[in-house]
Amino acid sequence: MRILMVSEDLPGAQVGGLGKHVVTLANRLLAAGHRVEILGRNDRGHQDCAGQIGFHGRFIPGFDGAHPGWKEAQLGVFNPLKRPYFARKIGHAIARHAHGVDVVHYHGHLPMVGLYVADGINYVQTRHDQGSECLTHLRFRDDAVCDNLVPGECAACIRRDAGAVRKAVTAIAVAGYRDGTARAFARHKTVFVSDFLRRQFLRAVPGADLSRCRVIHNLVDYPRLRAAALAAPPPRRGDLLLVGRIDAGKGFGEFLDAARARLPPHARVTVAGDGPLRAGLERRHGGGQVRFLGWQDYPATLALAARAHLCVVPSVCEEACSTTVLEALALGRPCLALARGGTPELARYAGIPGQLGLADSMAGLAALAAQRLDEQPRRAYLPPTFGADAGVLLPRLLDLYADHTPPRPHAERHDHAVHPEPAADADRHSGEYAEHAGQHVDEPVERVRHPASAGSAACSKRVGPR
Repeated sequence: MRILMVSEDLPGAQVGGLGKHVVTLANRLLAAGHRVEILGRNDRGHQDCAGQIGFHGRFIPGFDGAHPGWKEAQLGVFNPLKRPYFARKIGHAIARHAHGVDVVHYHGHLPMVGLYVADGINYVQTRHDQGSECLTHLRFRDDAVCDNLVPGECAACIRRDAGAVRKAVTAIAVAGYRDGTARAFARHKTVFVSDFLRRQFLRAVPGADLSRCRVIHNLVDYPRLRAAALAAPPPRRGDLLLVGRIDAGKGFGEFLDAARARLPPHARVTVAGDGPLRAGLERRHGGGQVRFLGWQDYPATLALAARAHLCVVPSVCEEACSTTVLEALALGRPCLALARGGTPELARYAGIPGQLGLADSMAGLAALAAQRLDEQPRRAYLPPTFGADAGVLLPRLLDLYADHTPPRPHAERHDHAVHPEPAADADRHSGEYAEHAGQHVDEPVERVRHPASAGSAACSKRVGPR
């Protein structure tokens, strides 16, 4: 196949989880004999973009992130025209480069791009976050998960004291955004990276037609991860690793606060990553048992994780499908996280029972970490295959690429669409929806319950494409 990957997250000097997923998938498709190119932004430099992101094929600079000055933050309102403007720009770039391509696969933050892709193009998009129905993509506000469904109340994410006019304009923006997304899902093929994301969208848009949608978890490059694990020295007792962007919702500060009085004396916490909250956290927690390394490239990050006694992913926002969790499991390391978002679905990829430990609160997460660090570290369990490896999941994705069911240009929301299940049933049956090749862990996921601890991160203010 000739495949065109598309993402506004590429290129970049520091590639996040979404961009890393695109590069991993593209490289594995190349290795399998397919022709793959990546279409991305043209306003982040043109020199060796493929080499910068670790892509082994051709990178095409095709669209920019420039805009005519929306000033959403200054006006304190979500603009109904902004996101369709960017989606149309990417759709037009796809049209310019799709000639002779067998499939276009978009990975980005604008789910309505499909509305601007011609019916004759075999188009697939993957939804990596809650941006299918939340304009900030996070559903995280005032240091907590946001469960609001009223469009006008979304104005509080951009201006805390929004009045009637700002709420009315934002309501138009949010309602239009969700409606456009639902029409794009009905028209073209869509992948959700967790069943959690599918259920969340149906919660916000219960009449949506998701008959063209599938759930396929994020994938990893297991041969590379396994090689890194085999090359690593034995884990040292007490070494705990936190990796990621140090930003609101990621839980670094909350975990360090909760763990301060709980970690055993021999514990050493390494924080690898950068972000707007790093300086403040380093002033408060740096030194002693905690060291901040700043941003690390991918090989260095893998080396740190492969020799850690314990990996912790403390996100307080609802992660859709944490690549950091998947990588820790693939490296054979024990990993802890909060039992929220799509993370509980990833227990099926654990190599041994209890490898992924989940807690219901930050206090519980810190207590579980202290307990694990008091134990002797285990050597990595590294089976020949891993359920979320790209090579395992590629056949399902290729089947989706080859599905030539015609697009539905005038698809509407309808009453017999798939509806969300009650939470308990949804969790119990999530495997029925998920396209995966990993085996379920028969034993229940480890959980501990403690009173919730107060968070300290500020409300995220990211409001659209950068």
